[in-house]
Amino acid sequence: MDRMSFLRRRAATPAGPDFDVLAMDPGDWPGNLGAGLLPAADGTCQGVFLRYDLFGGRGPAMIIGNLPEGSPARERADDEIPFEVGQLLVALENEEEVTVTGTEDMPVMQGDNLLVVRRLKLSESRISCVQFDRSDNVLVTIASWDRPITDDLYALLKPLPAELFQQG
Repeated sequence: MDRMSFLRRRAATPAGPDFDVLAMDPGDWPGNLGAGLLPAADGTCQGVFLRYDLFGGRGPAMIIGNLPEGSPARERADDEIPFEVGQLLVALENEEEVTVTGTEDMPVMQGDNLLVVRRLKLSESRISCVQFDRSDNVLVTIASWDRPITDDLYALLKPLPAELFQQG
């Protein structure tokens, strides 16, 4: 007997990621912090993004995303902004059309690891954006509003356990 598809329940949000999240530790963070999970139709987690509010309630200043291999949010055209930049613009209620105008690869040390960081140049100069691939093929994207992303930020990034992002 075939089951009817409308009787199947789908999770509205995934239970949580199956990968650790590289971000700044919420316990070390003085401002407001929010986290979001990107669900797939099958209920798996297709990414985690953290929203850091450095402006004391006036909106986020930084979004850090972790998107695993195969996440649809990673797919974009060359001039299309990353998912995290789009989330930052939405949170700031900024409706300007923003595009990627160029990229530049640069080496950066994070602890004992050498990262090849891709710095994205955007048509909106108040947004800084960098991306790098982790050894487990998770793409990390940092998008910052009205402040440059400097090398000392990478020293603040640490793996946060997946359990921290489990839905209760």
